[in-house]
Amino acid sequence: MRSFKDYCLLFLKGIGMGSADVVPGVSGGTIAFITGIYEELLNSINSFDPEAFKLLFSFKLKEFWSKVNGSFLLPLVSGILLSAVSLAKIITFLLDKHPIQIWSFFFGLIIISSISVAKEITKWNFITALSCISGIVIAYVITVVTPSTTPNELWFVFISGAVAICAMILPGISGSFILLILGKYAYIMSALKNLDTAVIAVFGSGCIVGLFTFSRLIAWFLKKFHNYAIALLAGFMIGSLNKIWPWKKAELFRFNSNGEQEPIFERNLLPTDYMAETGQSPLIIQAILFMALGFMMVVIMEKIAFAIKKANEKKQS
Repeated sequence: MRSFKDYCLLFLKGIGMGSADVVPGVSGGTIAFITGIYEELLNSINSFDPEAFKLLFSFKLKEFWSKVNGSFLLPLVSGILLSAVSLAKIITFLLDKHPIQIWSFFFGLIIISSISVAKEITKWNFITALSCISGIVIAYVITVVTPSTTPNELWFVFISGAVAICAMILPGISGSFILLILGKYAYIMSALKNLDTAVIAVFGSGCIVGLFTFSRLIAWFLKKFHNYAIALLAGFMIGSLNKIWPWKKAELFRFNSNGEQEPIFERNLLPTDYMAETGQSPLIIQAILFMALGFMMVVIMEKIAFAIKKANEKKQS
């Protein structure tokens, strides 16, 4: 049984998870782990089995609610949604007005996050190293061949949701990072900002499907082949840095449904060439500071998680 205070705390933890989920490089699963609800979250997600849906379709709502731990999920998901919608407005504004600073912040987050993920590897061998290198190569190739703007059709939005949710529930892996790779990050943030119900509903449906299918497969793969899977994910994050490079120049454009011009392909530039190519300041000092801020954010979260883990181990002993 939970008190009103407990439900308020769950709501606040949901806000923390939602804030993390909209920032590439920070995982909502990490926040769940830090705040001590990760195991209950996974158990609640896994409770959506055939028996649960049988109860739902039989209109045994009370039994269904109890089965899926609804009193836990409702305040948590409410906090996640409120936070995601609120922060999306800030993110879209900053990406539009201060792109170099924000992409630098994301760049720093991804670098330190890849290192944090690699720390989870307990044993390095030839296959582990090969998995890491494969991840780097695969991610780099994807970022090179994937256009800056991918299809905005609802089928692709659905797939993006299904793939991204798998990362959102795993500590250390960011769902927003996956959206960046798929070229759908800015689009989904814009949909959240403008409360585009059609896009949000399709994306949410994809998340639900991914949650009950792919996420279980990924969780099994991580458990069965932990070191190889972690090495692959770490390599994937490193190889994707090409996509998040702060200094870019648009090469090809298209007009979206609103009649606005948006880039199809972008070319990375060195900061020293950025001024000559675009006529704009590369803001190198600011970029470095924002990269450092991204580093510090993940390091602080790691220290908090470590302190909580030690405290829990002390209580159990």
